[in-house]
Amino acid sequence: MQIFVKGSDKALAFYQNAFDAKVVCSYPNLDGTLMHSELDVYGQILAVSELTEKTTLTGNTMMFCLHFGEGKETIVQKIYDELKDEAEIISPLGPCSYSPLEADLIDKFGIRWCVFV
Repeated sequence: MQIFVKGSDKALAFYQNAFDAKVVCSYPNLDGTLMHSELDVYGQILAVSELTEKTTLTGNTMMFCLHFGEGKETIVQKIYDELKDEAEIISPLGPCSYSPLEADLIDKFGIRWCVFV
């Protein structure tokens, strides 16, 4: 998973806290933002880099889905509680047709997430 955001240095700290993640590497730009960084998010790498004029975007058409499975409700709740800060909530944390606990939101950095058990 790779994301490009404005304020990548702040995003790295935000996601590190939200996912209880370990920083694997971090390569800062001169202004303190990140050319490239990586977090270990439950065994998967989430790369965070600064969005620049050279990065071409056509719209937010992706969603990162993290499926934790039954018995992991506490993890989903914690992630939701962190990511919902200044987020656009598409589906608040609760039951849905495919899960007893699910949330869908666009976080304050513009990244869409679906977390569920």
